Amino acid sequence: MRAAVVSSDKDKLVEVKEVSLRPLEPGEALVDIEFCGVCHTDLHVAKGDFGDVPGRVLGHEGVGVVKEIAEGVTSLKVGDRVSVAWFYEGCGQCEYCVTGRETFCPYVKNAGYSVDGAMAEQCIVAADYAVKVPDELDPQQATSITCAGVTTYKAIKVADVHPGEWIVIFGAGGLGNLAVQYAKKVFNAKVIAVDINDDKLQLAKEVGADLIYNAKTTPNVDEAIQKDVGGAHAAVVTAVSKAAFNQAVNSVRKTAKVVNVGLPPEKMDLDIIKSVLDGIEVIGSLVGTRKDLEESFMFGAEGKVIPVVQPRRLDEINDIFQEMEDGTIQGRMVIDMSLK
Repeated sequence: MRAAVVSSDKDKLVEVKEVSLRPLEPGEALVDIEFCGVCHTDLHVAKGDFGDVPGRVLGHEGVGVVKEIAEGVTSLKVGDRVSVAWFYEGCGQCEYCVTGRETFCPYVKNAGYSVDGAMAEQCIVAADYAVKVPDELDPQQATSITCAGVTTYKAIKVADVHPGEWIVIFGAGGLGNLAVQYAKKVFNAKVIAVDINDDKLQLAKEVGADLIYNAKTTPNVDEAIQKDVGGAHAAVVTAVSKAAFNQAVNSVRKTAKVVNVGLPPEKMDLDIIKSVLDGIEVIGSLVGTRKDLEESFMFGAEGKVIPVVQPRRLDEINDIFQEMEDGTIQGRMVIDMSLK
């Protein structure tokens, strides 16, 4: 089968080539992949930012149809449409798995990083961890919800924003666009979007943002938010920028939560005195659990959240990564396995 594989040559990043799948083991299923979204995390993996994994098949925004099930599988049947998410599998026994925090399992397996992922014509999944995709949800749009959607949905949950309160989303790209939609249409919050690209901000406005700020033309955007709305009740940072994290802390009002999602290489600055005197909580949020993904899919199936996606060919993967680096992508690029 054809797959996008991390290259041992850093200049190439990824090679599209023929690979073979191993036989299924008990508890697993074989999935014919229809679509796989391309996430910034895939670029991190390809560049070795989390450690070198040459030969690894990328992809954790996969959607496909179950072709075969192995011994012991009762949660899936042949013909089910399922997802392949970053949270590929947990141990099921540690304190995090048994208390609803399974994404923090110390023995976690991640699709497209520690195990082969879905940027291929076929993928093996741990059947009990492959969340079903509702029939009412377009499978191409479901890819974005599998990662970007569930990640931002969970982050807004963690932010604990209430209906009518202000939440500021730093970064209006693939994740931020969905964050705006979930915050506005699911949590009924008032939404501020911050980015440095006017096209992304305009799209954020179209999908529900009440206020937009260009941090490049409004360098003191945190002060502007304080002046205009009295500070946000919560912030979610999806931007890959140290400046955005620092601005987020300064843009919220007292007792607010700042939820970190993006993964810039730098360390953020944190004014300890401000965090104490203003009671500000800075929290990390890591993708979402199977239950979070099930809920995220449901809101997509109901039409409350509509990912902006663009189909691409598997052979275009390195071009897509370059577009990511250049910041020119609107919404989400999705590999359509039927395109040759």
